[in-house]
Amino acid sequence: MSAYVGDGANRWPAVHRMDAARLYGLALEYGVAGRSYHAVAEQGVPVRAIAEAIGERLRLPVTALSEAEAAGHFGWLDRIARMDVPVSSAATRGGLGWEPAQPHDMLDDIRNGA
Repeated sequence: MSAYVGDGANRWPAVHRMDAARLYGLALEYGVAGRSYHAVAEQGVPVRAIAEAIGERLRLPVTALSEAEAAGHFGWLDRIARMDVPVSSAATRGGLGWEPAQPHDMLDDIRNGA
């Protein structure tokens, strides 16, 4: 099964790997020591939508789990599966002049097997 916890409204950010690599280069060359930089193109992809895309791609049932069930299903990833991670790259974009350049849609990537 492809599962999510609760209502699956928690969000994860996403970025294309080439955009992330370019940001790492900019951060190494121009970044400020100790500052955080966020490689984010999509600020909040709902985890339920991610589970649905995985289920669609792999032809698996999509299931909502309770928090108690999630611990057994996800194991050490349980805490991550429940996290809500809304994050912005606005400061990164302003500070380093970085902009995502790759066409990117995490859900389409999953559905297409990327």
